[in-house]
Amino acid sequence: MNKLLKSVLQIGFFMLVSIAMNQLVVLMHWPIPGSILGIVVVFIGLQTKLIKLEWIDAGASWLLAEMLLFFIPPAVSLIQYEDLIMSSGLRILLVMLVSSIAVMAGAGFLAQWMVKDKRRNP
Repeated sequence: MNKLLKSVLQIGFFMLVSIAMNQLVVLMHWPIPGSILGIVVVFIGLQTKLIKLEWIDAGASWLLAEMLLFFIPPAVSLIQYEDLIMSSGLRILLVMLVSSIAVMAGAGFLAQWMVKDKRRNP
């Protein structure tokens, strides 16, 4: 199968998983985004070998490579909020920086703790 068709089919798989999980969340009234549930389902599928990496690799690689494209519309929509950015832009930027640093530090400490724990209890 040629690479383009393979990638398109794999991206279609991700879209179907996303749509299905969004519908499941609506039906079950769960307070979690369907996209997050979809990521968990695909992760579990990969870990249990129900989904083989080569079945989704090309599509996932393309989606990751083009991820910036998915962030352009929200960035462009900031133009609508020029007054807010002019009046509170520095405070918003400060909150974003502090929260990003907190998340990075928390993830780093958690990763270090997990590595140390794994070394103690192999």
